[in-house]
Amino acid sequence: MAKDKTAYVCSNCGQESAKWIGKCPACGEWNTFKEIRVADTRQQAATHAAASAGRHLRQNMALRLRDISAQDDPRIDMHDAELNRVLGGGLVPGSIVLLGGEPGIGKSTLSLQTMLNQTDKRVLYVSGEESAHQLKMRAERLSANTRHSSPDTDDNFLILCENSLETIFEHIKEVKPELLVIDSIQTIATEDVESSAGSIAQVRECASSLLRFAKTSGVPVILIGHITKEGTLAGPKILEHIVDTVIQFEGDQHYMYRILRSIKNRFGSTSELGIYEMQQTGLRQVSNPSELLLTEDHDGLSGVAISAAIEGVRPFLVETQALVSSAAYGTPQRSATGFDQRRLNMLLAVLEKRVGFKLMQKDVFLNIAGGLRVTDMAMDLSVIAAVLSSNVDTPIESGWCMCGEVGLSGEVRPVARIEQRIAEAEKLGFSHLIIPKYNLSGLNRKKYHIELIPVRKVEEALRALFG
Repeated sequence: MAKDKTAYVCSNCGQESAKWIGKCPACGEWNTFKEIRVADTRQQAATHAAASAGRHLRQNMALRLRDISAQDDPRIDMHDAELNRVLGGGLVPGSIVLLGGEPGIGKSTLSLQTMLNQTDKRVLYVSGEESAHQLKMRAERLSANTRHSSPDTDDNFLILCENSLETIFEHIKEVKPELLVIDSIQTIATEDVESSAGSIAQVRECASSLLRFAKTSGVPVILIGHITKEGTLAGPKILEHIVDTVIQFEGDQHYMYRILRSIKNRFGSTSELGIYEMQQTGLRQVSNPSELLLTEDHDGLSGVAISAAIEGVRPFLVETQALVSSAAYGTPQRSATGFDQRRLNMLLAVLEKRVGFKLMQKDVFLNIAGGLRVTDMAMDLSVIAAVLSSNVDTPIESGWCMCGEVGLSGEVRPVARIEQRIAEAEKLGFSHLIIPKYNLSGLNRKKYHIELIPVRKVEEALRALFG
């Protein structure tokens, strides 16, 4: 009997080493090498054979570039406009998608609800965390948001509660699914690796076997993954490298909204955003988030500014809230929720240096309403306006919104897709929109009924808001 070999693998980047190393030479992290057991050749050959289970096996051979067809395979419609947008138009056959998120955020709900909508595809849902009875109760609760009235009417939806990778491949050979869901990859273990499920070696080997199965059979695989307390996906970093798409499902459990964000996508854009509303009957798609993210009772309240933001190709108006108060202790606090705190510190420095408002001894708290996390640079102008509004305790008039990136010298820099921002603000009934002056070039102002106020510096925008 051949003796298993041992190796050391970096848990951050997947770098291998024959001996333990304190600092990883690839990524530079310290104390990340973990010892794993490497299976012998016979066991690996058995796993490779199991990973080839499925229909439409493709023979690997070298091809000339001109002989390869440039036509994409038709994508699978997920019957979910938000998920299709984040995936880049649908699920690509033979792809492997990793869906991550915090516990209780709704990963299993989203995947189960989406798979119940696939009435024309044979789906195998593998659960290593829940029993079949629990999945049955959840499916009945989600039936209101699915295409058919009752999950009992769907004969193509199969559930398997199993943790062994070899047993899963045996069922795949028997069932021959057209869609495969693994919930979750951290609960699946293979006999080739002598460690517990969820370890670095187990996650790596199981993901590699599922990747081989997806590429050789053409069956798309959706993996659900846990995240650590730092907010990163659990397991080795190679897990994110080998998959085709990484989707993060985020949101605060105390809010009703959930954000589906693409982190990596080989078949589409990584800047797309999907918004859902958590309800008793499952997740509801939010087609127009601007109307839900704007509250109607902020008239007369200071520290509130409306910004025309864009995530991906989707414009929406978001409410920026700020609170400025005297520091109770020697060191003032700077806190931001849904916004980059380092950029907040930079904007406060610009406000103090270029505009002349002293905020050194003030606590500044910033919040993006609705539990959103916005990365659009056009939020800068609304952040400064909300901070100043709270500092002088003067509300911004209703009907005003703004967009613009603020530079270190206090200039308002141009933003992308200004026409979409203007159209969204006009659709929601706003009367004034502050935009960068450079964005006026080539813009037909006559076709808009909203009044556009171009500004070149931060002082001009604040003067237009507060007089």
